[in-house]
Amino acid sequence: MTPPPPSQDTPLDPGLAEALACVELQRLEGRYADVVTRRAWAELAEIVLHDCPIVVDVRHTKFEFTGPTEYGEFIARQIERFSLFEFVLLNMVMQIDAGRGVAAARVYMQEVRQNVSDGRRTDAFGVYHDRLERGDDGRWWFAWRHYRSFARTAEPRVDTDYDVFDLPVIDLADILGGP
Repeated sequence: MTPPPPSQDTPLDPGLAEALACVELQRLEGRYADVVTRRAWAELAEIVLHDCPIVVDVRHTKFEFTGPTEYGEFIARQIERFSLFEFVLLNMVMQIDAGRGVAAARVYMQEVRQNVSDGRRTDAFGVYHDRLERGDDGRWWFAWRHYRSFARTAEPRVDTDYDVFDLPVIDLADILGGP
């Protein structure tokens, strides 16, 4: 005989709770990639907390924003110059405290792009360090983000394919403990 499914009041086994959170967090990160690729900026409000601090470090300049509206407006301006723009998740690692409803993620990504100006393909590679929090409604949200570039297509006058920078690493335990 199969036991009845647990009720919503029954706590999950900690390992199962972490595995479930991992799937939900992967979906959240994937949703972000989809929103950016489709340029669906209004949907950021469904996944980014209104007071989420966001840092975008592109090596020569660091930008700081709060919440999904400022962030979406910034990205929209930045990618106007591309006729093709696809945000690709390459890999991610997470540290999850499902019981507290917090997680930290290191997400490696690539932007596949084509310039409007000259039709040239360009790429950018970077890493996001994210703090994610589960809301009272049970949904996971971006609560803190820090992006940094670590390679991008070099200018045509340069003999290398990419400008490469040091790989930034923020300890996930530091993110999990709080920004």
